[in-house]
Amino acid sequence: MSAAGWFIVLLALVGANLPFLNQRVFGFVPLKAARKSAWIRIGELIVLYFIVGALGFMLEARAGNRFEQGWQFYAITFSLFIVFAFPGFTFQYLVKRR
Repeated sequence: MSAAGWFIVLLALVGANLPFLNQRVFGFVPLKAARKSAWIRIGELIVLYFIVGALGFMLEARAGNRFEQGWQFYAITFSLFIVFAFPGFTFQYLVKRR
């Protein structure tokens, strides 16, 4: 696997956990509410999936061999993105804070 492939995997790992690790939208925009709702986090997760996917396609096209993908590819990569989000989800919702 090339360096660009590992970069996309690392970027997906960071992007999948970003909605759960802070109380700002996309890590930049503060909210008026004290805590983000789960729906905002899910929306962020979906948008970040498409951003990371677009960067992956850009790097693949730059390498010169962009391949067409079917629905199976998107189903698997979105599932993997959700799995990557598990550490952030665990930290946000399952870890007890004193």
